[in-house]
Amino acid sequence: MRRLLITLLLITAAATVPGAALVTAASETRETMIQVTIQVDDKAFEALLFDHDAARALAQQLPMTVNMKELNGNEKYYDLPAPLPESAEQIGEIHAGDLMLFGSDCLVLFYEDFNTAYRYTRLGAVQDPSGLAQALGRGDVTVTFFLADRAGDGPPGGP
Repeated sequence: MRRLLITLLLITAAATVPGAALVTAASETRETMIQVTIQVDDKAFEALLFDHDAARALAQQLPMTVNMKELNGNEKYYDLPAPLPESAEQIGEIHAGDLMLFGSDCLVLFYEDFNTAYRYTRLGAVQDPSGLAQALGRGDVTVTFFLADRAGDGPPGGP
């Protein structure tokens, strides 16, 4: 009974608190999520990808180093060479550190919070986006994505 009550409270909180769904999902299923490191110059940010088709398809392409383009002072994007499975939804609120797919082939890393009317496929999120905006800077930037839990999948020249 206690477990049912806790589950209902988590669902209620996720439905009423902006951004809580991602946090709740991450904390409840962390062991099934895909651990990724996002590296910008000498700064590394740990991220978790959801365990669904689009995120798994992205993870299969890692490691990858890409030149992400600046857009709107709040996001960096990269046009993937091939489409990923998409399940776009109305997001509403974007949070710094969100990693999403726009359409089926545009990888987007957000570094500011804002509201949006656009539809995205949620891929995952940076666990602690502190310093992410500063690391990404104002222009285009080279970013490396690699699986955090596999030996040898680090960035080139890394451990």
